[in-house]
Amino acid sequence: MKKIFSIFLLFSLTVGLLAQDTVQKNLEKRLIEFSQQRKEDSIKRIELENRLLTIQTNSKDKEGLLKELNFLKSRDSLSLIRQKTKIDSLRKINKGVPVIPFQDTLFMLYRGVGGFSTKERAQALEEKIRELSKQYDFSKDSIKLSKDDNTFLIYSNKNMISSISLQDALWENTTPEALAKKHLEIIGSAIEKHRADVSLPTLAKGAFYAMIVLFVLGCLIHLINKFNHWLKLKLYEKKDVVFAPLVKKNLKVLNINKQIEYIWFGLGIIRWLVIILLIYLALPILFNFFPTTQGYTVVLLDNIIEPLRKMARAIIDYLPNLLTILVIVTVFRFVFKFLKFIMMELEDGRLTINGFYKEWAKPTYQIFKVLLLIFMMIVIFPYLPGAKSPIFQGVSVFVGILVTFGSAGALGNIMAGLLLTYTRSFSNGDYVKIGDVTGEIIERNLLVTRIRTIKNEIISVPNSTVMNSHTLNYSTDASKKGLIIYTEFAIGYDIAWEKVHEIAIKAADNVPEIMKNPKPFVFQQKLDDFYVTYQINAYIKHANRQDFIYSDLRRELINEFNLAGIELMSPHFMSVRSGAEAQYPEGQVPPTYKNYPFDIQMKKNNSDKN
Repeated sequence: MKKIFSIFLLFSLTVGLLAQDTVQKNLEKRLIEFSQQRKEDSIKRIELENRLLTIQTNSKDKEGLLKELNFLKSRDSLSLIRQKTKIDSLRKINKGVPVIPFQDTLFMLYRGVGGFSTKERAQALEEKIRELSKQYDFSKDSIKLSKDDNTFLIYSNKNMISSISLQDALWENTTPEALAKKHLEIIGSAIEKHRADVSLPTLAKGAFYAMIVLFVLGCLIHLINKFNHWLKLKLYEKKDVVFAPLVKKNLKVLNINKQIEYIWFGLGIIRWLVIILLIYLALPILFNFFPTTQGYTVVLLDNIIEPLRKMARAIIDYLPNLLTILVIVTVFRFVFKFLKFIMMELEDGRLTINGFYKEWAKPTYQIFKVLLLIFMMIVIFPYLPGAKSPIFQGVSVFVGILVTFGSAGALGNIMAGLLLTYTRSFSNGDYVKIGDVTGEIIERNLLVTRIRTIKNEIISVPNSTVMNSHTLNYSTDASKKGLIIYTEFAIGYDIAWEKVHEIAIKAADNVPEIMKNPKPFVFQQKLDDFYVTYQINAYIKHANRQDFIYSDLRRELINEFNLAGIELMSPHFMSVRSGAEAQYPEGQVPPTYKNYPFDIQMKKNNSDKN
């Protein structure tokens, strides 16, 4: 569709230009016809005037000749009026071609001559003027003016420079003679001025002034470099006084040396910008010393002044919208402060809402803040500079598409983070098990949940993974009801279960971090082939210490059963032994233990003798 529209637009412009060119050519053709008719009438009128002089006063033909002569004069006047009307119509189309032999425009040409177009006529005239300026014996008085029929000729040393016709004069709303004298004066003055500009004294004077400007520019650049070096040294010498490390949440974000490095880099950029600006401003001054390059002065200055002027005009025009944006931002800022105050009151417990938990305060505030920021941007968007530009709108849509498709996974994690917050699955500091990861929650945000394991490993789990996994929270009721820890052990069938319970509970009571109330208790977990599997259960308050408490409990179980002379039957082991001696750790054999050796008696069978 865009391609078709471009082709149609190009076709329309081409047709318009062709139509405009056709109209201009037709009007110029009519002007030539009027000029030719006027020339023929002038010749006929001269003939009639000569005949009238030869006719006697009482002749009857005199009246007829006078009538014909008056008719030709009136037709000449009408032709002149028509030519002026046609030229006025051409002014909207034909803007003229400037004649610029040196730097400044001398005058404009609006029509061609003979087979030359207007542009070719102007170029030929410029070349003739430049040739005249190169003649060492040129004098302004050498340019003369003569009349040939209805055309005035400007020439020098019998070489024609330019011609002025009635049509040229009609374009300037003057007479051919006045226009010819004006062009003669302009051409002569321009040649004299150009010769003076390129003379040796003028060039020498310009070179002298240019050397002074270059010397001053070099001195300024040297002073800028010296000042930049001095400032860097002063900043480095007083860095401990002027600067301080940038610390955020006990983390040194930016030390003093880095700050000095960045400031030095900024000073270097400023130094080069100032030097480049000085050189750019010096160039127009240098060009202004030489007449042939004075035209570049205005161009260079305009390249600086015009953008600054446009910027200033744009800023002034944008002030009403800017004030509107400031009012909107101020209103929303007070709304944010009010919401933050409510959040802090809820978080500190000074304000309570039924069914609303304290840990919901901060994420709820963040949600409202994001929604209000989006709403504020929607309100501000029409007042932004270039908001109505198709390019700005296209870029906005493109960025929106990129964010939509590129942040699909992030949005899933954000939604999962919000659900985890409001379902209160866990909080910071809780000891949890998520999938195969067990540890303490140290951070929870909208994207990930970070867990510190007992080995001080920091594991980041995406919130979407947390939502898709089962979560075991050890800390939720540990401080109030206590967390039950348990471990299993095996004892042979020859030991009474009452005694096993007593020893296991005693071992649990020996662990300082196990609660005394409620008391530990024991389950007969399984009846296996060779032993009974028991389970000791105990209450603890510090869920994040459970790994250490488990270790202490198992250690005490080993110690107490060894001291009681009871051998633990798990884990399974195999050994070759007589079976008469029990296996105790060294130094922990009970005092009442007695070793009963095997008593083997052999009898001889009488049947074997036979």
